Amino acid sequence: MPRYTALPTDTVTAWRADAPDAFGHPPERHVSDGEGNPCRHCLRDIPAGHEMLILAHKPFDGTHPYAEVGPIFVCADPCTRGGGADLPPILTTSPDYLIKGYCARDRIVYGTGAIVPVAGIDAHLERIFARPDVAYAHVRSARNNCYQLRVDRDD
Repeated sequence: MPRYTALPTDTVTAWRADAPDAFGHPPERHVSDGEGNPCRHCLRDIPAGHEMLILAHKPFDGTHPYAEVGPIFVCADPCTRGGGADLPPILTTSPDYLIKGYCARDRIVYGTGAIVPVAGIDAHLERIFARPDVAYAHVRSARNNCYQLRVDRDD
């Protein structure tokens, strides 16, 4: 069974205090329109009218050819960190998502990437985690390639 992993609370708390993003800039502050603004910490959509942060995020340590950087949203106000064994709410707002497996060296494991319908996410993750060379996976938007969350083995 996969374990859906949200961004760490200490990282998000730092951004709320204007810590720099992946490009060294403070997060931008905007107001959510209630659609398409998934918080990568609580793993829920940010409600309409609520303040949110938009920033560049790189879900890897260091730089290397596979260290993609892209925009993400987080709630500007404190929220409870999401995650666990159940499919998070932010993965139910689109018909499908891009899923890719990574090795322990943070490189894509070729043959694991696929655009997967929501109903098939758990099954696809189980298939790629059956491979011993896959350490974790990322779920991204199938349309904009934005990072949604990390998925770890629940060993």
